[in-house]
Amino acid sequence: MRYARADRLIQLALEMQAARGGLTLTDIEQRFDVSRRTAIRMRDAVIAAFPQADEVPSNDRAKRWRLSGGAVRPLLGITADDLASLENAAALLIRENLVDQADELRGVASKIRASLAAELMRRIDPDFGALAEAEGLAMRPGPRPAIPASLFATLRTAIKSCRKVTFQYAGRISGTQAPRTVRPLGFLYGHRHYLVAQNDDAAAARAPVRFFSMPQITKLRLLPDNFDRDPDFNLRAFVAPSFGVYEEAPVDVVWRFSAEAAPIARQFQFHPSQTAEAGDDGTLFVRFHAGGLLEMAWHLMTWGRHVEVLAPQALRDLLPETMPNWPALP
Repeated sequence: MRYARADRLIQLALEMQAARGGLTLTDIEQRFDVSRRTAIRMRDAVIAAFPQADEVPSNDRAKRWRLSGGAVRPLLGITADDLASLENAAALLIRENLVDQADELRGVASKIRASLAAELMRRIDPDFGALAEAEGLAMRPGPRPAIPASLFATLRTAIKSCRKVTFQYAGRISGTQAPRTVRPLGFLYGHRHYLVAQNDDAAAARAPVRFFSMPQITKLRLLPDNFDRDPDFNLRAFVAPSFGVYEEAPVDVVWRFSAEAAPIARQFQFHPSQTAEAGDDGTLFVRFHAGGLLEMAWHLMTWGRHVEVLAPQALRDLLPETMPNWPALP
């Protein structure tokens, strides 16, 4: 237990060095999931152990504390892509219910950020922020297709620098190649990875945002032309109403899981807007508001006879009249 407390104090010291604007007591409470009294004790212990810790001047009422750099030699060769990859991996671990491993990985990221020189962090932070916004979302578990690393590298460069790209895009059924020039905005990770982008045309400012399946992209080329990113576009908010990647108007969805499958279904978050209610007979009612009925139907097939669609009728029509007698997901 003493070692655990020591580890937390070391981690707090690293967090205080990594946070250029300093940490408040509220920050410590939230990051370490502790009470205000414990946060105060942790802060005081770090200040006592590290005399170079000082209070950071700020315009808000909350006091902030920071541990000045210099205690750790800066690491060389760290990039925004490296930090974004660590953050994405931690988010994936959390979605797989591996919270402890995610905390450990984010601890590694904090150690790296704490060890970098301030000037280097000032150069990296804008790119890291752009990548975190573009990639840190909608990561669903499941198999992933093999995609050349160069494809991601080029698209990441385009997102960071707001540059257009051109590529050949194959139709999923016909396989016919067609040229596309787009304005890349971000990625959607899942069973198939997608590029989220706008077609570049005369009405580009009002062009709808589209999903392009990454395995169907070939001959990708970065263009010298820049574009202005819409400051009001938020990728997380854009995908929130969808169950998958199909662009449909969201509808009210109600599923009922059998008493046998209810304990397992409670472990899943099917959609961020969902609510769950236990039935008198041990069943579980799950409600949410989203589009993407076809992907819902594909997912529901994995639950077999253990799930019933109460709404909408359009989703019920996509399923066979008699669901297979498969067991519920483990």
